[in-house]
Amino acid sequence: MYDIQEVELRPEYLSKHVQSSIKTELFGVEYSAPFGVAPVGLQGLMWPNSPEILAKAAFKENIPFVLSTVTTSSIERVAEITEGKAWFQLYHPAEKKVTDSILQRAEHAGYNVLVILADVPTFGYRPRDIRNGLAMPPRMSVKNVLQILGKPNWALNTLKYGQPKFKTLEPYMPKGLDLKQLGAFMDATFSGRLNEEKIKILRNQWKGKIVIKGVVNVKDVQKSIDLGLDGIIISNHGGRQLDAGESTIHSLQKIVKEYKGKTKIMIDGGIRSGPDIARMLASGAEFTFMGRPFMYGVSALGKKGGTHTINILKTQLQQVMEQICCEKVTDFPKFLISK
Repeated sequence: MYDIQEVELRPEYLSKHVQSSIKTELFGVEYSAPFGVAPVGLQGLMWPNSPEILAKAAFKENIPFVLSTVTTSSIERVAEITEGKAWFQLYHPAEKKVTDSILQRAEHAGYNVLVILADVPTFGYRPRDIRNGLAMPPRMSVKNVLQILGKPNWALNTLKYGQPKFKTLEPYMPKGLDLKQLGAFMDATFSGRLNEEKIKILRNQWKGKIVIKGVVNVKDVQKSIDLGLDGIIISNHGGRQLDAGESTIHSLQKIVKEYKGKTKIMIDGGIRSGPDIARMLASGAEFTFMGRPFMYGVSALGKKGGTHTINILKTQLQQVMEQICCEKVTDFPKFLISK
């Protein structure tokens, strides 16, 4: 996150500037801004019903919402909310028949962009999650109980919407699993490691656009192009997988030098504000995604949080463009101060 803040932009105050527009074209669709809602697992655990809140807000504000396989709303429900205009991220099932079924459901529901995940070949070791009891089943402690009692709005909404469930995966689950059995089911159901053979099969199956998420080096970018994928999302999985990995802005700078114009280059990771979006675009990204800012928004404001966060980001980005006298999103690289 801090590396992004080292990127600086140069205003051109005396240029002939008419107006600035944050509208952006991506895969033949004009979005109202160059950012979208990144896929996040177990969203309903952080704030009840948050996938639907964010999907509704994204659809209303005309930005893409990416549904994770392992979040708490279903393929069909989010397609209904967004009129089939959402994206879908596949968290790779170990069994081909489950993959086939999920992809058929996504295609039938109208999703046009499939995001395949590359950066979770194995789950990262996360000591803070262990200390906080984030497990299947959750490990309850006096500290956790006190936290719940201190957040009555969250607790009441959780009671209203019920225990978060993996809605997309329910058709493939045995009935009556307790939380410990559910954890074992998830471990057995998914195989996170992606390879070229898996990608070839998915490319042959999926008729729409395919984007690979988690690419951080030029070697993998070239492979994705060779395999016929339509774009990449540079990502380090929110910095939660590989502590020794580099920041996404550094990966972006290297990839843009070799592959700008050869594939759609998108990015997420460490972006928290409109100026951060501007920094990524100036560094060569064509589109950005964020997870945490939207979850912070719904956790703070509930049903209003998604729209509120989107509008803050739009306002901030618009102000940056007007301040530096940038008319189009694609013009941002002209204002980058090279170091």
